[in-house]
Amino acid sequence: MRKMRPGNVLKSGDVILADVQFTDTFEVKKRPAVVLFEEFGNVIVAGITSNIEMKGVSLLKKDGAIKDSVIKLNYIFTISKAMIEKTLFSLSKEKKKEVFDAIVGKLNALR
Repeated sequence: MRKMRPGNVLKSGDVILADVQFTDTFEVKKRPAVVLFEEFGNVIVAGITSNIEMKGVSLLKKDGAIKDSVIKLNYIFTISKAMIEKTLFSLSKEKKKEVFDAIVGKLNALR
């Protein structure tokens, strides 16, 4: 499997395919995620699921997804840039704003 080259630049809103370790097991699976930001080789991402019953921001085929999905704002985690296999596509400016507005809304609700 080819991993992303260290020099490749990630942008906020990129949808990537990466090795993700699940919190309830030691199992690692290849999953899509949205890049929130990257700093010093650490990439903060929000997981994506095709279970459209879950809460989050919808990510539809028309947005570039392979199948209708949900960006899970309750599943934000850090991965190493080395765990990323490739960039799949980038969110539109409007969809990226929707994601970040939803995150800010969740953080504001904690006050």
